[in-house]
Amino acid sequence: MNYDTFVTTVARLARTDRAGTERAIRATLQTLAEHVTREEARQVAGLLPVEVGAWLHTSSWGAQRFDVDEFVRRISERAEVDLSTAQRYAAAVFTALSQAVPEEYDNIVAQLPRDFTPLLSRGPDIEAVPAAKFLSQVADRTGLDLDGARRATEAVLQTLAERIAGGEVRDLMLWLPVEMHEPLKRGVAESNGVARKIPLDRFVMRVAECEGVDLEQAVAHTRGVLTTLREMIPDEELRDITDQLPREYDALLLGRRDSSRPRR
Repeated sequence: MNYDTFVTTVARLARTDRAGTERAIRATLQTLAEHVTREEARQVAGLLPVEVGAWLHTSSWGAQRFDVDEFVRRISERAEVDLSTAQRYAAAVFTALSQAVPEEYDNIVAQLPRDFTPLLSRGPDIEAVPAAKFLSQVADRTGLDLDGARRATEAVLQTLAERIAGGEVRDLMLWLPVEMHEPLKRGVAESNGVARKIPLDRFVMRVAECEGVDLEQAVAHTRGVLTTLREMIPDEELRDITDQLPREYDALLLGRRDSSRPRR
């Protein structure tokens, strides 16, 4: 794959112009070079067009350990774009790499943690729901403006992450944009990753507390956020979440789903 073909591939997937595409490639590869080993970065660079491979050379080599949120944040900063755009850029570049250097791409993937899955296995054509779309749906359901929808979403996601197991929260993150990961991380930190038996009324009180609203508003906002979540994630992921919640949550929060496993 020559340079023009590589750029054209990324441009189509990243949905940006030539200048934006080159920023996307440079930012993603420079960040990737900080994450993988120096030897792996050199091997990949040697197989890519010279103009592309040069961006895998960085003064910050050294197999640094950081998660996908930090990976996307660094791309966002380098490319001077928002997090949603940075996530799309990264997925586009990874797809181009998988086509240009398929064998070395497998070696790269082997060095990346599981939370990179949205950038790797599904690719930009099957991306996590955009944050703007999620918040717009919440706003429509609750009558909130977008800032209010963001606060409500963060409060509900944090409380949900306090209620369910940390492993399930990490699985949920694979389907949500990086902008929505932070409240989930706060919830896991609060619970130490251990599922808590929180009664429904206490769940709603916790949402109200986090959001700074009264209980009636918290009920409506919780319903709006979790109804949106139900529509935005796969059925199997939803079942994994609802299987951790008692039946009292069903009608108000997530709707009834058949399940072969007992509720806790």
